[in-house]
Amino acid sequence: MPSSPQPILQLPNILTLARIALVPLIIACYFAPTELVQHGRWLALLLFIAGAITDYLDGWYARKWNMSTPLGRFLDPIADKLAVVAVLVMLIMTQRISGIDVIAAYLIIGREILVSGLREYLAELRDKVVVPVSYLAKWKTVLQMTALIALLLIDAYPLLEPVAEIGYTCLWLAAALSLWTAWNYFQAFYDRLFADPA
Repeated sequence: MPSSPQPILQLPNILTLARIALVPLIIACYFAPTELVQHGRWLALLLFIAGAITDYLDGWYARKWNMSTPLGRFLDPIADKLAVVAVLVMLIMTQRISGIDVIAAYLIIGREILVSGLREYLAELRDKVVVPVSYLAKWKTVLQMTALIALLLIDAYPLLEPVAEIGYTCLWLAAALSLWTAWNYFQAFYDRLFADPA
């Protein structure tokens, strides 16, 4: 007897959708009017941290209670990329990320866009090639979140400016891992593109 499909609106998917909904709120708070800017920056930081926590929780609940669904697998990486890219662009616009550090930010953004395209191409193949998430990719995510939280924290509380070095260091390490982990997708893409048709 075939198993019934998983319901769409279950806790992991709700957490993922909530994470997507937080992105415009983070942007709105960060760009609050001048008289409310400091409160807005603190709220943006707290919302981003809340999003990072839901990123962990939705995966944990999905694994623990076998709640993984196609919708969740589709939305989870989108939610992650939306949050990371939005905050990176936001920090570049305000020059919190500036100079040579912009290169690290653009490497991360470029990687996210390219990997999304490669993942879609591989998923559309007849045999649906799936590239598993590696431990390096998980470390990349941790470093990205650490970098962005540190940089948002400085904007919220400028007296912690020394924390900036932690943020920028983590940003560059995340950029390096972004390129490294993208190689798995490029390799799968190359193998399929130039595969022997015979």
